[in-house]
Amino acid sequence: MLRGELLLYEATIDTKSQGGEALPGWVERSVFWHIYPLGFVGAEPQLTADAIVTHRLRRLIGWLDYAVELGASALLLAPIFASSTHSYDTIDHFRIDPRLGEEEDFNALIAAAHAKGLRVVLDGVFNHVGRDFPRFQRAIASRANTDDAAWFRLAWPVNSAGMSEPDYATFEGHAQLVALNHDASEVADYVTRVMNHWLDRGADGWRLDAAYAVPRSFWHKVLPLVRARHPDAYIFGEVIHGDYAGFVRETGVDAVTQYELWKAIWSALNDRNFFELAWALERHNALLDSFVPQTFIGNHDVTRIASQLKDERHLAHALAILMTIAGTPSIYAGDEQAFRGIKEHRAGGDDAIRPAFPAAPDGLAPFGWPVYRLHQLLIGLRRRHPWLHCARSRMVELHNTDVVIEASCGSSRLWTALNVSDAPVTRTVPAAAQSIAGELAVHRKDQVTDVVIPAHGFGILAPR
Repeated sequence: MLRGELLLYEATIDTKSQGGEALPGWVERSVFWHIYPLGFVGAEPQLTADAIVTHRLRRLIGWLDYAVELGASALLLAPIFASSTHSYDTIDHFRIDPRLGEEEDFNALIAAAHAKGLRVVLDGVFNHVGRDFPRFQRAIASRANTDDAAWFRLAWPVNSAGMSEPDYATFEGHAQLVALNHDASEVADYVTRVMNHWLDRGADGWRLDAAYAVPRSFWHKVLPLVRARHPDAYIFGEVIHGDYAGFVRETGVDAVTQYELWKAIWSALNDRNFFELAWALERHNALLDSFVPQTFIGNHDVTRIASQLKDERHLAHALAILMTIAGTPSIYAGDEQAFRGIKEHRAGGDDAIRPAFPAAPDGLAPFGWPVYRLHQLLIGLRRRHPWLHCARSRMVELHNTDVVIEASCGSSRLWTALNVSDAPVTRTVPAAAQSIAGELAVHRKDQVTDVVIPAHGFGILAPR
């Protein structure tokens, strides 16, 4: 889709979500391209004290046309702020990581992205900081109840040898990730200032990393102060499991990450058990009464979808599900080229899923482009049917190895037909329908349509 078409398209969409609070209007028509910047640009694994500022962030500008041609309307960036190693151990939220550049590079990226119709959402790590965070270093050096120490949950227990070492709360036991004291008003003020600082400079929203680990009352206090200044910002939290709707209600975020559905998509395809997907979609439907989740089949924290699936023929199925169910979807950079990579739970275990990209798209391997074109097709379909953002899903045909899913919103309907068995199957759609994507054979009979779904095939139908 060309930029002029994109802007015309965006001007025609309703800005109210179905069943929940109003979202910023631009979100409802968004498909995110999700980038892990330090890996993408091949930055060093550690920030050294004598690091020279390297202007790598501008390399992303050369990929913006690629993102637009993919069909994306927004970028979701993993953290870009100064950190000791992997960007989730922040040491300065007000400074661009020197391995990526400086604020002028950020300004250039924002300007270039906005000129092409792309919004930019940042990733904020506000549950914890890196051990090299200056306030923490001062706090443990002082060994006293100072203003700096109040930012953390610190103690100095004395061991049997009469020596004391700092004891502090961490994120999930990682000694290098120091948990903030969210009861401290100074911490709330700091997070509010950080969020507003980068929104003031052109960012369009925030992903709140490890939002589930932060007291809900903290977000309830901070987010209204951010929204008062930036009502058009999209703010969603990383939540792995639990009461998604309750978290949204009690914190004031726009959405949370839909990990439950992510797991159900690849698991149902691998196990040839679409009943698991049906169960997850019922729960997904219920969430739409209060908010629209952020949906995905890959991100910077999980095994690549092309590696997660046991049968590569089912990559199209996973993408078709993502693009025809309710949600604000994101594509993790490289998944659209069928990148492989397995997450391992060890030091350096994320390296395979966060690789360096070539300097420009023409440096990508040739075998990935058919998958890119598949993404273009299905993202384009999604963009032409923006009502899918809040559509309910219903199983029209449900079997272990094949399914027909109806997505509907008001009078608008689409059907997604999937088959993971070794033989073709014939199923019925309760309407006069036509194929608009995939490889279905269609036979219309009065007001119903029989569809033949090939072995390991998929297709999407629309009313005729």
